[in-house]
Amino acid sequence: MNTALRMKSLVSSMLAASCFAALAHAAAPGIGGGTGSTATFNLTAAEAYLTQPDGSMIYSWGYGCNGSPAAFAPAAISGGSCSSMQVPGPTLIVTEGQTVTVNLANNLPAPAGNTSILFPGFQVSASGGVTGLLTSEAASGGTVTYSFLASSPGTRSYYSGTQSDLQVEMGMYGAIIVLPKAVPSACTSGLAAANLVAETHWGESDYRLSNASGQSGAAYDNPKTCYDREYLFQFSEMDPVIHRQAEDQVIALGKCTAGAPGCSLAVATEPYHPAYFMINGRSMPDDMDPNYAPEYPHQPYNGNPHMHPGEQVLLRIIGQGRWQHPFHEHANHVRVLARDGNLIVTSNQNLAGPALFTTTTTPGQAIDGIFYYTGRGLNWDMYGHNPGSVDATAKLTCTPDANGYNTGDPTAINYFEWCQDHNKPLQVHPFGDVSAGGPVTLPDPNILTNGAWFGGSPYLGPNATLRATGCMPGSSSQTNSPNCGTTGVTPPSGTIANPPSSEAGYAFMWHSHNEREITTNNIFPGGMMMMMLVDSREFLIDESN
Repeated sequence: MNTALRMKSLVSSMLAASCFAALAHAAAPGIGGGTGSTATFNLTAAEAYLTQPDGSMIYSWGYGCNGSPAAFAPAAISGGSCSSMQVPGPTLIVTEGQTVTVNLANNLPAPAGNTSILFPGFQVSASGGVTGLLTSEAASGGTVTYSFLASSPGTRSYYSGTQSDLQVEMGMYGAIIVLPKAVPSACTSGLAAANLVAETHWGESDYRLSNASGQSGAAYDNPKTCYDREYLFQFSEMDPVIHRQAEDQVIALGKCTAGAPGCSLAVATEPYHPAYFMINGRSMPDDMDPNYAPEYPHQPYNGNPHMHPGEQVLLRIIGQGRWQHPFHEHANHVRVLARDGNLIVTSNQNLAGPALFTTTTTPGQAIDGIFYYTGRGLNWDMYGHNPGSVDATAKLTCTPDANGYNTGDPTAINYFEWCQDHNKPLQVHPFGDVSAGGPVTLPDPNILTNGAWFGGSPYLGPNATLRATGCMPGSSSQTNSPNCGTTGVTPPSGTIANPPSSEAGYAFMWHSHNEREITTNNIFPGGMMMMMLVDSREFLIDESN
């Protein structure tokens, strides 16, 4: 009965929300602490229940906002919210050189005792609170203040320094992103800025945290760290037995007096058998619902990356919790820029980080890396160009730059096309490269895509399949092409839900390489899994929810 009462308000709010939100996209949403030389965050530690795809409601602790934050970022994302408890905790977004102040109020149940926050990588001073083992702590019902200089850019974690084996497991962790104070000049010209021109041409907003007056941003004070999109992924796991023990003991002790004999928890954190594996506090498929979706009031951040070919995508990756999670990003390696805010460069400032097939998310460690996809190596024209077509968009040119890509006109649909494969649609020789002289054998759709995310076409963009067949529906010149209309071999795009004239893209599964971690309570699919969606330029990527 007590458990039911504790869940009542949360369940009511979820029932009032829409049953399933439309698919939206990620970014790196968080809260700002103000402009100028200082940034102030008022946080609280509190309890709540987290929802899981199997219907479970897991009793948890986490950090949240103590009142309204100074700002939500990026500003282009609508509907920002910050409750008094969320998992992960609010992403704190500051600028290099700011003095950061974090005021923490402890609103955990009295038996939970003290709590605190560690900010690894910063020289932190604390005031108020009580002395703890690793830092000053906020006693039950009390407060503590932490201050530090955001001395260098990068992504870092923060987490509880009090009874960390229990409190971090319960959900007390988050991220802090320090933005460079000045954008390197190389990011405002040339190819580094051309993708922004393309996005502006097609009506897309700039969702990067690091930008200057609408110009290209960078992850670090280094001209080789320019990027076009960014996403933050925090990997963690939960053992429901531990959470259930904590809940039962909190209920049993009731409103005891903090610090009094017997008013403390004795939760065994070993043996450890996690059953829930999360990205940004959610498991697949919940992690692909929108940011700030009302059905997840304490899990506001999603994990749904989206890009156009040729874009430099900054991945901010943090291992939270207790396990290392081997996360694999299909379609390309991730070039590591930095670890824990430390840029990896040679003596002459060239990037020196490794290209990782799998980003191993060590607990407490943060990685900044660049991911991109261009279609190079597919060995077919992924835009469906066909010189014999009556459709003008099927006869676009591809003029290779020094690296072989079509970068002369950022407003072109096929900007950043790999020109070596131009005018080689699969429709010309659709039966593969073994028996019929075709340019390629299509990959297994279970590898390239997953179920409902499969566009039904090997091409990017609206009408690309029809362009590849050599004609468009209703054209008076359909007879000019032998592969017209229904005679084409490749099925039309949008075979799952969309007509051929709407979105058609590639979906690459990103997932843990630990097979147990792509389940939710041992049920597949679930856990640490999401899709990287690659779309043609004319498809608007709207990350504002």
